[in-house]
Parts: sequence; structure tokens; C-alpha cells
Amino acid sequence: MWQWHKSASAEHESMWQERLGNLPGCVISAGFHASRISIDIYTETAEEALVLQACYGGEVTEMTTTDWVAATAPENTPPLIIRDKLVISASAEPAILQELQDKYPRRIILTFPAERAFGTGNHATTSTCLRMLCDHVKNLTPGSWTLSDIGCGTGVLALAGLRLGAAHAISFDFDPVAVEVAARNIERNGGADNLELFQADVFEWSPAPGQQADVVLANLFSTVLQKAFPRLIAAMKPEGILIISGILNTQTQETLAAAEAAGLKVLKAITRGKWTTAKLCIA
Repeated sequence: MWQWHKSASAEHESMWQERLGNLPGCVISAGFHASRISIDIYTETAEEALVLQACYGGEVTEMTTTDWVAATAPENTPPLIIRDKLVISASAEPAILQELQDKYPRRIILTFPAERAFGTGNHATTSTCLRMLCDHVKNLTPGSWTLSDIGCGTGVLALAGLRLGAAHAISFDFDPVAVEVAARNIERNGGADNLELFQADVFEWSPAPGQQADVVLANLFSTVLQKAFPRLIAAMKPEGILIISGILNTQTQETLAAAEAAGLKVLKAITRGKWTTAKLCIA
């Protein structure tokens, strides 16, 4: 694996998100100084990294078998508590998981160690999707609804949905590494016999007849969302809802306008930090 790295001014973060944020293996994070950001893209080949260097400058480094998410994850990450329903642990140690189950006996315990895919649950986009999902399904009868997780990352949203009462879920990602990590998380957590996991491109995938879902989740970059709304609508039942995230606040207005132009109605929008998450239905 190869790493392309560049430091940039924090005031240009939105520009870099638009330019590179939808590339697989892209991580944009706060730099050592508040005025700077760090842009890292992890590629399978040297050629891919060198193309980025030729276009944007920066540095290219060959990596060993380091997991870039695990390597940068803070040690002793506290569990993520979602409403009164979920506890998501970054540890897979049985003793720690049992301790959490003893502490939260009425909550669902899930384990999502940091790996080479986005979505351990702690990022504002993922955690807000989880809270919005919990709020929406609390009045639904368990086993009466279905879920689709588009751009699944580690699979946390689909697995949480099944534990919250979804009868069936589909979960897919364009990135084969994400699908690989999601498969491991399914094995770690169990209880996912009704989950269909696969690799697909949102712009090429179409639901099979009868595969439309009551709840569709899409935690994607806003530039992808804006183009994918017709596909996301096709994945919804007529009375279903869509939860979207991955939207920078600076891109919220244009993204929600694109959603409405595609035939969606915005029911709710929540801002957490620099990110927006929204709940929509078919207009």
C-alpha cells in the first residue's frame, strides 16, 4: 500500500473535500496546528499515488501492512452510546464487551474495531445517522420493516438496523476493502443472517423487484449524493424514508436543493460540528 500526503490551509478544507473527498482511502483531518489540515490518500499502487503527487504536490510513501484507521485511532476510545438502544465499542475483547453488557443490560452491544474502512460509529456523520435511525424506528413493529445501507463502510448502520428490528437489510459499498471489513464485523457481532452484503457502485446498482426498503441510509459525500438521488429514490418504498449524511455544512443548501429537485421532501436536518444529516421522504 502507498500513502499520498499533503498539508493544506484549514480554510480550504471544503475545496479539498470536493476535489478528493470521494476517492477511496481518503482521510482529511485536523493538522497539528489549528490553521492546517492533513490530507492523506491510501492507494494500492505507487502509480496511483504518484498521479496525485503530480497533480497536487505533496509526498508519497510506501507503507507496510499498517491499518490507517487503526493506526490513527485514539487509544482507549470510550464506547459510543446511542439513545437508550445501542452501545458501540471500539474493542473486540470479550471481557470488555461483557463488562459493557453488564453495565448496560437493556442495550444492544456492538463491536466495531477501527480498521481500513470508514464507520466505527464515532464520526459525527455515522453517530447522527444512528440517532436518527433509533428515533425513526422506535414506533415501528420489529420485523415489519426493511433497510438498505448504501455506502456501508464497516457495516455499522445495517447491523444496528437489524438489531433494532429490521426484518432484512442489504448493505453495499463501492470499496472492496470496506466490504471485506464489513464481512468481518458481521462475523464478530453475529445475528446478521438476514443481511445481504456485496460490492456495488451506487450509480450502477438497481434494487431487484420487491427489494425497495422502508429505511434507506446513505452516508456519502455530498457530491455523490447530489448525483445519486434518483438511485436512492429507486431504493425506497413509496412510504419509506431516506437518511443521508456526509454533507459538509457549506454544501447543505445545494445538496438538499438537489434532493428536492429529484422529488424528495426534507423532513428534518441536523447539524453536528461541520456536518449535516437529514431525513427525507418521497414528495
